[in-house]
Amino acid sequence: MRIEPKDKRRLLRTALGKEKSDLLIKNVQLVNVFTGEIYPANVFVCDNTIAHIETKDLTAHIDDAAVVYDGKGEYLIPGLIDAHIHIESSMMTPRNFARAVIPNGTTTVVTDPHEIGNVYGVEGVRYMHDSADGLPMRQYVDIPSCVPSVPGKENAGANFLAEQIEELSSLQRVIGLAEVMDYLAVINGEDRMMDILQVARDKGLYIQGHAPFVFGRDLSAYLCGGPDTCHESRSAEEGIEKLRNGMFVDSRDSSITKNVADIWEGVKHCKYFDHLCFCTDDREADDILHTGHINDVVRIAIRHGMNEIDAIKSCTLNTAREIKAENLGALAPGYIADMLIVKDLKDLTPTAVFYEGKLVAENGKLLVDIEEKEYDLERRNSVYVKELCAEDFRIKAPIQNGTVKVNLMQYENELFSSTDAVCEEIVVKDGYLDISGDCHLKYVAVVNRYEGNDNIALGLVRDFGTDCGALASTVSHDSHNLTIVYDTAENALLAANELKKVGGGMCAVKDGEILHTLALPLAGLISLKKAEELAIDNQKMKEANRALGLTAMENPILRIVTLALPVVPNAKMSDLGLIDVNTKEIIPLFA
Repeated sequence: MRIEPKDKRRLLRTALGKEKSDLLIKNVQLVNVFTGEIYPANVFVCDNTIAHIETKDLTAHIDDAAVVYDGKGEYLIPGLIDAHIHIESSMMTPRNFARAVIPNGTTTVVTDPHEIGNVYGVEGVRYMHDSADGLPMRQYVDIPSCVPSVPGKENAGANFLAEQIEELSSLQRVIGLAEVMDYLAVINGEDRMMDILQVARDKGLYIQGHAPFVFGRDLSAYLCGGPDTCHESRSAEEGIEKLRNGMFVDSRDSSITKNVADIWEGVKHCKYFDHLCFCTDDREADDILHTGHINDVVRIAIRHGMNEIDAIKSCTLNTAREIKAENLGALAPGYIADMLIVKDLKDLTPTAVFYEGKLVAENGKLLVDIEEKEYDLERRNSVYVKELCAEDFRIKAPIQNGTVKVNLMQYENELFSSTDAVCEEIVVKDGYLDISGDCHLKYVAVVNRYEGNDNIALGLVRDFGTDCGALASTVSHDSHNLTIVYDTAENALLAANELKKVGGGMCAVKDGEILHTLALPLAGLISLKKAEELAIDNQKMKEANRALGLTAMENPILRIVTLALPVVPNAKMSDLGLIDVNTKEIIPLFA
């Protein structure tokens, strides 16, 4: 993939000094991600492309430009690239997301719209693509590969097969096949996944991976299947094994999962870091506004000991090579003129942001107008839930009174999303499971919210983190069914009805009262508010989560979202019940 100059002949004349450049950035210390050097330079730009970099005579041709920008001796680095993100997880529309991240130096993101794809199918992916048209940043799209994430083990709002992959491959900014989460289907060569991977190959798409805790021969089989990237590496051991096997490791710092420090610990002794990249995966508006975007991930890596230029390369040139973009991610003639000026390579707060040769942000402020647009999908309610009653949330037992063995989900701790299936003796009172004597145990319901499906799966979860009330969410990766963790059926019913009314989002209930509702009317995932207003709403939702007992996590708002994700080991809930992630089997509620 190559981004072509607007006028190659004019670009050549500008490179030769025979025609004025459109932009000259003078008096900068250029950070060269090819050689690891830093040196004084002037950079001449024609249209969207770097035409020439002068390093010898810095007084030559300084008047030969339509616009001259003085870098004041600060550092010039390539525009930053996020290797993997779900824009829906920022809870912002693509246009509002752009407004928030551009001042942080993000000029390109690779987005996987499988969140909205699970709700609205092809129509949802087209919305994420089309609503990003004309932005002063690049939002590349990878086609969702696993909708639903594990076929037959959850019911979502759509089903992607090879046919849908082929249809979406024609969209202008589609460049890859998004994270192949059903890693067992790849490893075992299952027909559906093999067909999807073949279409991606035939269409010339790069293939993005997702392989948590996959090692040894399983990893070899996964790589042979086609995916060659992974943002799900969570440990030093995973990071080094995947790098050694030629995989691109997208080291992640999201609003819920932070792996940069652990991965760096595993790979820091390596001589080369060409396959180490950075991504945010799921980062909320609040975090973007107050800590940054992909520039913050680079800061974290540097704080843990990574060389500044190596870290910058990991979210510029390395990522461009991962996504097969020939002329992105570096400062050189023929490369696209995405550039940042920064005072401090450790801090990476941009003084100026240039996108395709145009100044688009300065000192934290967006300088270009992003047109307000409305789309039909933004006005549609996606929450189709039948009329509910409290009885829907009570679990009937096979006996009237006493105790019964129940298979339930248990969290490893309050900081990680990994869970196990365990069997416990649970009290039965008047024919129903009774957990009132154990504050660490909660009921869980996954309510299918798609038209024509009334599934409700009930179960128990230990050590989720809440000690009272009900927490409900339609943000529930990746099926995005209505998930509720609760103490009483009455609290669960109140939370469910509230989200049904507002078109989805998150809701916290305590003692029969709603503490806060974060309304996400677009697909039950996305707010139509801009980042500043949404961040305030997010903070209120976090406080409501903490009021229910979720105090150990830095960001409690995302605790519930992976409870129903059957591609993260070892046990998860879906609208069909408790799932053994490793065997893809449904575990019966009563042992």
